[in-house]
Amino acid sequence: MPYGYNGKILRVNLSTNNIEVDEPEENFYRCYFGGRGFVSYYLLKELKAGVEPLGEGNKLVFAAGVVTGAPIGGCGRNSVGAKSPLTNGYGDSEVGGYWGTELKHAGYDAIIVEGRAKTPVYLWIRDGVVEIRDATHLWGKTTAECQEFIRQELKDPGVRTAIIGPAGENQVRFACILNDINHAAGRTGMGAVMGSKNLKAIAVRGHNRPPLANPEVVSALGRWVKENIHLVRDLHDQGTAVVLTRLNREGGLPTRNFQEGSFEGAGKISGKTMRETILVGRGSCYACPIRCKRIVSVAEPYQVDPVYGGPEYETLASLGSNCGIDNLTAIAKANELCNAYGMDTISTGAVIAFAFECFERGILKKKDSDGLKLNFGNASAMVELVTKIARRQGIGGLLAEGVARAASQIGKGAEEFALHVKGQEIPMHEPCYKQGMGLGYAISPTGADHSHNMHDNLYMALGPQLEDFKAVGILEPLPVADLSPAKVRMLVYYITWYYFLYCLVFCQFVPLTWNYRQMKELVRAITGWNSTVWELMKVGERCLTMTRAFNIREGLDKDGDFLPKRFFTPFSSGPLRGVIIDKNKFEEAKGVFYSMMGWDKRSSGFR
Repeated sequence: MPYGYNGKILRVNLSTNNIEVDEPEENFYRCYFGGRGFVSYYLLKELKAGVEPLGEGNKLVFAAGVVTGAPIGGCGRNSVGAKSPLTNGYGDSEVGGYWGTELKHAGYDAIIVEGRAKTPVYLWIRDGVVEIRDATHLWGKTTAECQEFIRQELKDPGVRTAIIGPAGENQVRFACILNDINHAAGRTGMGAVMGSKNLKAIAVRGHNRPPLANPEVVSALGRWVKENIHLVRDLHDQGTAVVLTRLNREGGLPTRNFQEGSFEGAGKISGKTMRETILVGRGSCYACPIRCKRIVSVAEPYQVDPVYGGPEYETLASLGSNCGIDNLTAIAKANELCNAYGMDTISTGAVIAFAFECFERGILKKKDSDGLKLNFGNASAMVELVTKIARRQGIGGLLAEGVARAASQIGKGAEEFALHVKGQEIPMHEPCYKQGMGLGYAISPTGADHSHNMHDNLYMALGPQLEDFKAVGILEPLPVADLSPAKVRMLVYYITWYYFLYCLVFCQFVPLTWNYRQMKELVRAITGWNSTVWELMKVGERCLTMTRAFNIREGLDKDGDFLPKRFFTPFSSGPLRGVIIDKNKFEEAKGVFYSMMGWDKRSSGFR
């Protein structure tokens, strides 16, 4: 068994209460590394084609990576995956905090949850010992309430938890799983899958760190991160919200359901404004010195509990500008509710923006909206809808299905305003501005996603990101609106590398991620393997291919690789006035991407 792993994969069958441990060979670990690699392997190998995402036959995989739990910033993350109830295809999400590290220190590299419990349960894992415990008294409780009950019950305040809230119990299709209350495995509906299994939480406690092959090198790389925090000082200062004002200035801030790219109220919801008004602290993940997480507190007109952290960029845009709302305290309250109920803030904001546009266009009436005036800018209606969605009350039951299914039920042309790819709502990055990212949305196996995607504006000029990219043959900057074969090649290499990081389960925000050589050194120092950058890229390529194969098997072929009509329609105002994604160039770029990946252009499957 290589260094850096426990060599044990835990299997828990909730239908039979059977608990087993697999011990894969070293080659398994070197092929897939962990995280998304483990998830895609087990879903592709073990799920039956056509399995119902919210049925007993789906499996939920929690996977750490080779770096998870190593004493260095960026190494506190884990992946969670299953067949997605939102897309009916491959689903997973990555999450930070401390839970992934605690799982690794408790003796396991991953957990495969199978079956469905007859009544609510939670798992308790402590230093290799596993129990299935009753959770009927926890069902219906918010994430913070549940964590407090579990810690009291186990008499250990150091217990780390991965928890669902009422949204997961009610199988809201974009329900998420919360690590430590305010770190979300947000996308693709993993909380709904967990709820369908009557699994309320997984509590872990561990005291045994897997040994490292070369601790001295790991320590040196950790010192490098600490000494170079200045490279990401803005992330500490304003969190991910630091990008909001720049995107607004350049026309890339989604506004009023992506009808515009700039928001007149952006200054009121910026990271700077948050820092100067409601910010009361900064949170972190295991061993990370950056402390990019926001902690906010509000007394009135909304009471916001700081235990739930604070809104990041995606939340400020999805529940703010994309809903036409410039009320920072209302956004903070909606963020708190999303974390308490366990819902993805991106999809939550997107379905509300969709409802607002349908209301303003007369497709939805007050009789359809429980009497609420669903106009852009109505902060109180936005906050109320969050609770309605989580509890599937009234119109919330419709919106809990996601924009694709909701639009199909509404009809009357609502489909045009349901902005999604493969059923997953578009994240808060305007594809008319970042056109390589737009292509990335279309071909993503999880539906529209920004995390394993290219942010074109980082590569439009010479800089540290492009300098590192030269190691894989990308030598020149390219415009954000470019969709040439050169841009596609950049996207392929970028996505391949980020898929590797998702197998490694390493944070995007730590400066170390920008340097291929250092990443290779970190893998070598932890595992003792003689890894090369080429090997690491092949791990990412293998994972991307497996996720594509899973979707092809589930019937998601090239017809699912689309962008909504709105992004082929020009803006009428703002910095991007008249800008569109050229439909012909977009289709040509998809063909180039398929060719570079070795996929059949006709089916987007495999040759």
